[in-house]
Amino acid sequence: MRSIPSLLALAAICSVLCAERTCAQARPAAATSPEEAGPDFAFQGEYAGWISGGFRQRRVGWQVIALGQGTFRVVEYPGGLPGAGWNGGKKATFDAAREGAFVAFRGPGHVASIGHGKALLYDETEGRLRGVLPKVERKSPTLGASPPPGAVVLFDGSAPGDFQGAKVTSDGLLEVGGVTKLAVRDFRLHLEFRTPFLPEARGQARGNSGVYVQRRYEVQILDSFGLDGLNNECGGLYKQRAPAVNMCLPPLSWQTFDIDFRAARYDGARQTEKARITVRHNGVVIHDNVELADKTGSGMPEGPEPLPILLQNHGNPVHFRNIWLVAREEALGGK
Repeated sequence: MRSIPSLLALAAICSVLCAERTCAQARPAAATSPEEAGPDFAFQGEYAGWISGGFRQRRVGWQVIALGQGTFRVVEYPGGLPGAGWNGGKKATFDAAREGAFVAFRGPGHVASIGHGKALLYDETEGRLRGVLPKVERKSPTLGASPPPGAVVLFDGSAPGDFQGAKVTSDGLLEVGGVTKLAVRDFRLHLEFRTPFLPEARGQARGNSGVYVQRRYEVQILDSFGLDGLNNECGGLYKQRAPAVNMCLPPLSWQTFDIDFRAARYDGARQTEKARITVRHNGVVIHDNVELADKTGSGMPEGPEPLPILLQNHGNPVHFRNIWLVAREEALGGK
C-alpha cells in the first residue's frame, strides 16, 4: 500500500502535468501559411472605398483585424489607408463578429457586412446601401528588389548564406535567430519578412522579432496590423521612437524594411557623433535620418568596433527572404 506522502507527491506531479497540458492547449497556435490559418483569415485585411452621407461622399480605409474565435476589430481611417490616403485624422474603432459567411458590425447609424472580398455599408434605418469597400491587397514597391552591383547578398534562399546560427525552411525561407558573418558600419540594407497569423495572441506575443543593427539597435518586427504604431510595435526603434506611420500589413503578407544606417563616430574611445538611421517600411519613410540615443535595452554596448546584424529570435515563427546589403564607401576604411 502506498504511503500518504507518496500519494500526495503523485497527486502533486499529476497537478503539475495537468497544468502544463492546460497551458500548452491555451497557447495560441501560429499559422505560417493561409492554408493553416482557418476561416477568420479570409476576412482579415484592408478595405478601401467611398461612403455616402447626406449630400457628400467621403473616402475611408478599413483595417479588419482577427482576434480569434470569430471576433474582429475594425479600424476606420478617414481619407484612406495608412500611407495611402489617411489624412492623420481621428480613427474610429468597431467590434465585429463572424456570422456565417460574413463578418458583421454596427456603427453610428449604419450596419456593415464583410465577405466575398468586399465590405458593404447600409443605413441602419432605411436599409439603403451607403458604400462598397473592395478588399485591397497592398504590396511594398521594393518587394523583390534585386541587389545592385557591389551588394553583398546575405540570403537568397539557397542556404543560410552569410548568416550563422540560423536554419532554412524546406521552401527556402530564413528562420529567426541568425547573425551575419559580416560586421557592419555604414550600409544600406534590404530585407523582406513575414509575420505569422496569431489571432488569439496579443501585444509582444504576436509575431515578434527584430533587426538588431550592429547587435546594438533594434528595429522592431511585430504583427502590429491595425494598432497605434508605438515605439515597441512594428517599425519602432524599440523603446526610443515610434514610426511616423504604422505601415504594418496584415500577417502572412510579405513586407519590406529598407534601412540606411550611419554608425556612431569615435575619437578613440570617445563618442563624437551618435548613430543615425533611416527606415522605409513597405516603401514609406517611417524614420528619416533619426539619431539613436543609445543601444536597445538588451543590445550590445555602443562602441567604435563594427558588429554584425542579428535577426532576433523571440519565439515566434517570423520568416525572412531576399536580404542584401550595400556597404557605404566611407565605411570601408573604418572611418
